[in-house]
Amino acid sequence: MAGPSARTTCAGVIAAMVLAWCPAALAQSEPAPEAAAPKKLSFFDPEDGKLDMSDFMLNHKGALPVPTIITEPAVGYGAGLGLMFLSESMADAAARAGGRGPAPPNITGVGGAYTENGTWGAGLAHFHTWGGDRYRYLGAVAKVNANLDYYGIQNQPRAYQLQGFFLVQQLLVRVADTRWYIGPRYVYFDSRTNFKFGNAAELGSVEHDQRIGKAGLVIDYDSRDNIFYPNRGIYAELEAQFARSGFGSTQSFDMYNARAFTWLPLARTLILGLRGDTRFSSGDVPFYAQPYIDLRGVQKGRYQDRNAVMAEVELRWDVTPRWAVLGFTGAGKAYGRWHDFSDAANVYSVGAGFRYMIARKLGLSMGIDVAHSKGQNAFYIQVGSAWH
Repeated sequence: MAGPSARTTCAGVIAAMVLAWCPAALAQSEPAPEAAAPKKLSFFDPEDGKLDMSDFMLNHKGALPVPTIITEPAVGYGAGLGLMFLSESMADAAARAGGRGPAPPNITGVGGAYTENGTWGAGLAHFHTWGGDRYRYLGAVAKVNANLDYYGIQNQPRAYQLQGFFLVQQLLVRVADTRWYIGPRYVYFDSRTNFKFGNAAELGSVEHDQRIGKAGLVIDYDSRDNIFYPNRGIYAELEAQFARSGFGSTQSFDMYNARAFTWLPLARTLILGLRGDTRFSSGDVPFYAQPYIDLRGVQKGRYQDRNAVMAEVELRWDVTPRWAVLGFTGAGKAYGRWHDFSDAANVYSVGAGFRYMIARKLGLSMGIDVAHSKGQNAFYIQVGSAWH
């Protein structure tokens, strides 16, 4: 597992639960029905009689339990439990938006997780929109205690413990009436690291107590037809962040990330997905915060260096309106400090999976991906697309 970000810490798990429910999902879901007398929620779709959570997800408000199963090889198997508080139902939020676009409900989430190797974390997150979804705020705090491995230049695991307090603050603003959002993001991580059997020689003397304080700019573009399980469209994000003492950081470094996903319908039931992801850094980056190769089947943090690039291809076949099967393959490199680009190892992964459309009206599916890379196999429980 690499450094503190909203995607690799337990705060990220909490924030991801919030984001998975909120931005843009309503724009592609079915319109909210006109006001009618309350009816009993059903867990079966009247259209085909199959198990379906659409009615519950669209009309539920208040507290909602969210169980999570963790299958990440970096920390082992585990489980988590969150509690989400929705200010209103998704259907009510869509009705409130009228013709001005989606207006996701405001959501507060609290939860925790624990894995078999002793890693644990707990956190709180809040997502809020206003102005007809023109403004999107996300804030999260968490406490994490992770047992991880650092591989380094010799590609040998060295166990270490990463403890700390995590905070993220983000505010995005829609650019006019476009699909672009732009705004600031601030990330803070007050950490303590401890190698259990001596650190890697190339790291020299490691400072046990470090603080990362990064401020920067985020630019998002989103034309997906569905945020959960797209059939067409593009999602792209550019991020530039700068860690400086003025932002609370003990080290000065820069990080630049760019990623893009696109889904292309080759036929009515055949969807081609393409992913590109680049992560660059410069300056005095803490060893645990270095960019790493992020592919299904590859342990997070297994391949780290100053820079990382990766690409993935996925082909999905919608066998029936409810069931789909998919195959995928990816490649990546981590380079820049220990190895030049040409000398860095080529990392490959391959796998397959399936999805079941669990909420037809929202286009939400879930299933399992099984993946293989050199010397490692892994499986993942996925909610919608594996790319977020």
